[in-house]
Amino acid sequence: MTDGVPARGSLRSRGAAVASTLTLRQLSAVLPPERAWGLWLSRQIVAGIMDAFGPSLAGARVESIDTRLPDGRRVVGEWVRGPGVRRTDAVVYFVHGSGYALCSPRTHRRVTAWLSRLTGLAVFSVDYRLAPRHRFPTAADDVRAGFDWLTRQISPERIVVAGDSAGGHLAVDLLLQPEVAAARPAALVLFSPLIDLTFSLAAQRERRRRDPAIRAADAIRLVELYCRGTDPTHCRLSLDVAGGPVLPPTLIQAGGAEMLAADAERLAADITAAGGSCELQVWPDQVHVFQALPRLSPEAGKAMAYVAKFVADSLHVGTVGPMRAGSPRAHARSSTGAEAS
Repeated sequence: MTDGVPARGSLRSRGAAVASTLTLRQLSAVLPPERAWGLWLSRQIVAGIMDAFGPSLAGARVESIDTRLPDGRRVVGEWVRGPGVRRTDAVVYFVHGSGYALCSPRTHRRVTAWLSRLTGLAVFSVDYRLAPRHRFPTAADDVRAGFDWLTRQISPERIVVAGDSAGGHLAVDLLLQPEVAAARPAALVLFSPLIDLTFSLAAQRERRRRDPAIRAADAIRLVELYCRGTDPTHCRLSLDVAGGPVLPPTLIQAGGAEMLAADAERLAADITAAGGSCELQVWPDQVHVFQALPRLSPEAGKAMAYVAKFVADSLHVGTVGPMRAGSPRAHARSSTGAEAS
């Protein structure tokens, strides 16, 4: 564990976990993701939570992207730049979570804007296609296309890959691909990554501590919308991190109250076994992707500040946050992006 991670969660974050157990966990048990109305309602609930309890969007600029690579692959997403962000020497490539079916760059815009503001870097958030309309490997292929598009603009060594939840699985899948591994991206940052798509690890942990947001049995129903029809032992679903290419320097943060803490622990062990460098932080009493919910979890700010320092160290830039105008490394940019809303 990293020095500075508290021994116990704050009263507010522990209260939020209790409230989630009484509400969100109960709703996830009764909303059928296989039915169109259940999936629609689940999407509305998650989007509402992210907006209500996420960080401020004040001053953030958003630029929508819809383009194609020379080989015809489509890339959809958005650039998010926090206030004062002018750096062009490095970027963050963000892969949102969603159980492959729920979220989008829009739902995660508050956290990507915060990440941009804290790191001083533009964040490209890829808008991969969702299940159940688009099943495996569509999302993974879209994530690869987004990365390939970025590398046409900036050296891979200046790209930090980040993802949360199922986006963590997609990010690791990306970095295990031989061509991407050989390109040597700068670093990997993961919030509550999902690694075991069978949820066996999560179920084992759930027997010791109940996840406040969702049961393993309900989560797997959602993920099956993406994986249905594919053998779960497929190499891009059951990721061989310990036996694959060495991942970039990695920071993993997970909540101590969530079942996916078990996935985070397994992934950290596998990265180390492969010869990689990994720092694992399990924040006591925190819920799934607590970093996106600073109005519920005061610890989110401290965790994100640590992420910003990790990114700066990985890129060897020495400082974090937006560059001041007139800095020798600052570059003037036209404000073509729309103001966030």
